[in-house]
Amino acid sequence: MLYGNESIATFTRSNVSIWMALAFQAGTLNIGGFLACGRFVSHITGFATYFGIEMDRKNYASALGMLMVPLFFLIGAILSGLLVDIRLKLHKRPKYYIIFGVLFFLLLLIVVGGFKGLFGDFGGPPGFADYILLGILCLICGMQNGMITTVSRSIIRTTHLTGITTDLGIGLVRVLYRKKIDHQMGDEYRANFARAGIIFFFGLGSLIGGAVFVKSGYRGFILPLLITGFLFGATLYFDRRRPHADRH
Repeated sequence: MLYGNESIATFTRSNVSIWMALAFQAGTLNIGGFLACGRFVSHITGFATYFGIEMDRKNYASALGMLMVPLFFLIGAILSGLLVDIRLKLHKRPKYYIIFGVLFFLLLLIVVGGFKGLFGDFGGPPGFADYILLGILCLICGMQNGMITTVSRSIIRTTHLTGITTDLGIGLVRVLYRKKIDHQMGDEYRANFARAGIIFFFGLGSLIGGAVFVKSGYRGFILPLLITGFLFGATLYFDRRRPHADRH
């Protein structure tokens, strides 16, 4: 994945390391968004529920905000599809470094905006600025999730746990019946370890992120900013290095 080539070995060491780092990052983003705005970032089902509640209460402006925020998650997934999925299907090199660059810029925008008070008080009363913050965070999660879904061939998702927990449960049953379905197992063992790792690192990110955000407010977003910054630098380096290596 770091090299941006077409031949993606699903469970290479670099891929798995990136997945776990992004799961940790997603945990920090979700706890940060919840503590800042009182809403989970990548829980799209929850936004639909809040939309229904606000409509019932006749809070139409708030309901519209709840409806618009998940659209940013969709936009993020679309951008990821354009930069990674379609390019792979066209046998072109995916632009991982552009995705990580955009994520880095968006997180930097959140950090600077938090310092400048653009999103209001951290954890303060809900307001219009909360929807802007949630929209940016959903855009980040949509891009990240779309990218990882593609490179893992839909085995791994890093920004929410419902699907990955379901897949782990099914995978564990397959392992229990491995003697009867051995010819259909494939990479199920490694997939289950990866799924369990995603759940663990997402929870770890929420745990550590919670402690950081409670003490630091918007400054807590520096933690995922550093992770994305490192991955941006790594993918950009290998993308620029690969053509040079191919020429030699």
